[in-house]
Amino acid sequence: MVSVASRPIRKVLIANRAEIALRVIRACRARGIATVAIYSDPDRAAPHVHAADEAYRVGPAPAADSYLRIDRIVSAACRAGADAVHPGYGFLAENPAFAAACRRAGLVFIGPPEEALALCGDKAETRRAVRGAGVPVLPGTDPVDDAAARGAAERIGFPLLIKAAAGGGGKGIHLVRQPEDLAGALRLARGEAQTAFGDPRVYLERWVEQPRHVEIQVAADAHGGVVHLGERECSIQRRHQKVIEEAPAPGLPEGLRAAMGRAAVAAARTVGYRNAGTVEFLVAGDEFYFLEINARLQVEHPVTECITGVDLVGWQLAVAAGEPLPLRQEDVAPRGHAIECRISAEDTEAGFIPWAGRVSDVLLPGGPGVRVDGALAPGMEVTRFYDPLLAKIVTWADTREGAIARMEAALREMVVTGVPTTIPFHLWALRHPAFRAGAYSTRFVEEEWPRRLPELRAVAALAAAVLAYRRDRTPLLPAQDAGAWAAWARHDAVCRADSR
Repeated sequence: MVSVASRPIRKVLIANRAEIALRVIRACRARGIATVAIYSDPDRAAPHVHAADEAYRVGPAPAADSYLRIDRIVSAACRAGADAVHPGYGFLAENPAFAAACRRAGLVFIGPPEEALALCGDKAETRRAVRGAGVPVLPGTDPVDDAAARGAAERIGFPLLIKAAAGGGGKGIHLVRQPEDLAGALRLARGEAQTAFGDPRVYLERWVEQPRHVEIQVAADAHGGVVHLGERECSIQRRHQKVIEEAPAPGLPEGLRAAMGRAAVAAARTVGYRNAGTVEFLVAGDEFYFLEINARLQVEHPVTECITGVDLVGWQLAVAAGEPLPLRQEDVAPRGHAIECRISAEDTEAGFIPWAGRVSDVLLPGGPGVRVDGALAPGMEVTRFYDPLLAKIVTWADTREGAIARMEAALREMVVTGVPTTIPFHLWALRHPAFRAGAYSTRFVEEEWPRRLPELRAVAALAAAVLAYRRDRTPLLPAQDAGAWAAWARHDAVCRADSR
């Protein structure tokens, strides 16, 4: 059942941290809404804590669990007298149990209904639902047992992907190139799915060698209104995580763009969506295929805001309060081009190894067409508990070439010392001929980035796994060899020494 707030939202608790918490605080302030922050012990002095009107401690060590404590977060919201809870992205943003707990406590959950969250959290069920609405999906299966998987794999053909039915965020995915590798990959995928999501079901899907990853921003209200706000190109990724996004997608034929927009709206309607969300697609030539629905605000939402003039968080607040969407589809008029670079504390030359330590000096860029979303400040401690994202640099201009030029200037102006950052990678990528031509795929980083230390690729994966495990208890990747673990242990010791 869809519920709509029966009273104006006057106070919001933000169940998140860092830059997204600051983003929500600013949107609330613009609407005259009071804000409540939460924090773990390592975040006691974080910028989002100081920016909010009040703040509540929700957990001691292990800090990675603090932002996942539904009971403590809901209790803090009630003690503060909040009307609503905004989950941001990550942590509990797509957790139907959290949405349900908010509802039971009389709090408005600023996101989709718990029923839509549960459906979107099951990739296999979502595939089935949108396929029934005429949205194109890759050839594949519903969840299968091992015996059925063998026959299905022959029909689909190799290479193919095994995916966890309850997966998300690039987790639980295995590429199988040869039939003889299928049985072992199925066992591994089922074990990882059970550990990560408490659900061992997997399904098969055709593998596309050089796809583009293009997503459509959608918004829906409780009055039947659903619109899309155009697309974002998200193909530049490492470890299935995006590092550069742009809007609109370069070189996308107008007919394909329009068809993807209609498909995204159909998908949102089919799952009973409300609030802001993203429908993700793979693009192969002139064809596109549904991937998943991200039932939350995306990290890269600023590029859509820049080209549409829409405050997406403001829309979220309005929809949660029962208001209709302020624009109809025919009123949406994207203008210009926007690019976002995610600046993270990572050693890019060693395979994007996440880094921990204390930030010494910071100089942030500025000027016309430059936006900085972040919680970055001198003396800030980058810990191993959370994602190493430091800031998002977003540039806008009338043309793609102008947006690229502004981004290059902004990145050259930006200074962060004390920890390595991804700025050198971003500058390299922006100057790459494939990026300049807008002709790149999801394999861009894997195939083009000239790692100086390729032997540390396994270490990078282990580093990411350790961070993910400490953040949200997702499973550690299996060690490829003892040497990789030893190298990570040496790296971890260096981080600890640097952070003192």
